[in-house]
Amino acid sequence: MKFEDYRIATEVKRNLAEMGFRRPTDIQYKAIPPILKGEDVLAIAQTGTGKTAAFVIPIVHMLHDRKTSGRSEGIRCVVMVPTRELAIQITEVFEKISRYTRVKSFCVFGGVEQGPQIARLEKGIDVLVTTPGRMFDLASQGYIKLDRVEMLVLDEADRMLELGFLKDIRDLIRFLPKKRQTLFFSATINETIKELAYSLVTRAIRIQVSPKDPVSKNIDHSVFFVEMDDKRFFLERMVREHPDSKILVFVRTKVRAERVMKAMERVEIESLTLHGDKDQKDRLEVLSKFRSGEVKLLVATDVSARGIDIPDVDYVVNYDLPDVPENYVHRVGRTGRGVKKGLAVSFCSTEEKPVLQEIEAYLGNPIRVLRLDHTERAETMVLTKEEKDPLKAIMQEIEAAEAWKTQQRKPNKRK
Repeated sequence: MKFEDYRIATEVKRNLAEMGFRRPTDIQYKAIPPILKGEDVLAIAQTGTGKTAAFVIPIVHMLHDRKTSGRSEGIRCVVMVPTRELAIQITEVFEKISRYTRVKSFCVFGGVEQGPQIARLEKGIDVLVTTPGRMFDLASQGYIKLDRVEMLVLDEADRMLELGFLKDIRDLIRFLPKKRQTLFFSATINETIKELAYSLVTRAIRIQVSPKDPVSKNIDHSVFFVEMDDKRFFLERMVREHPDSKILVFVRTKVRAERVMKAMERVEIESLTLHGDKDQKDRLEVLSKFRSGEVKLLVATDVSARGIDIPDVDYVVNYDLPDVPENYVHRVGRTGRGVKKGLAVSFCSTEEKPVLQEIEAYLGNPIRVLRLDHTERAETMVLTKEEKDPLKAIMQEIEAAEAWKTQQRKPNKRK
């Protein structure tokens, strides 16, 4: 079935065609019809399978249809998400799919001045994409009114619960009309999510795509055993062997991210970092440079693993294995988006092997092991441009870490 065969607005079909969307993905094929019928939906699908468009397409159609009939004023749909980056990304999808329609969308989030957000809200919107904190701030000040909301979407529901947003979700429900359509979208499901979902909806339709294999079939993922101190040499080799590829590297902590960036800097490889200590302006600038390909190596913590759609990521590297097994799925899911193929490799040190076992138990299958013979390993160590004076390398890392901490302590100057 093609999108042109769906009973949706001509304007929406035009937008989908211009975006290159011809046929729905599995989750879109299963979710769009019940959403169009007004059903509550609990949808579980792997990262990168098109979950966002699965709810945006029918929502834009329904709101456009109601506005055309003169029956829609005020905020009619709220999409709650766990992070600012995801809010921006989902709003961009709404704007593209609603381009030739009457539907207006906008996102609000913390970390930036609220003045411009208030000014935009006062002009009137149909779809509000938001993180919990800023939404409640603006609602308490009277700038956001939710009494006419007809649709609620909780995207990345598992991540919101993981971040402790359960109370925020329940608080939000109290602001909304009892008669509404509720949609849950998530990459994973557990008892807490099911309990929450079924407490907020009536006879929800549960849709689950490829539940037996959490990693998308478009992703070739593997593990490579390498000791912690040698990881930077193999990352360097990977970058040099794929100079035109966009590579997203995941580490455990903010300090590790800065340390890996400095290690790459020492061998004349440009990279950027993305983590929670960067302010919103810097995070958006980093994502923009990586998306455009201006810088092809991005070192990030898990803040960017969930829901961030960065086009054409060729490789994902788990420089450090994630502490939470579910995060493995979200990390590798940054590549192989939609119908594209992707590659992911995890660097596993001796001390990380128990973590690897937990990840494999969660996946239900062992991860394919990449092997290098002794000669190839030796060549990697020799080919690096990094100086082999270990004391000098350690001192450089300490100096880099201290410089970064000093920079973070400096007060931000407002223009």
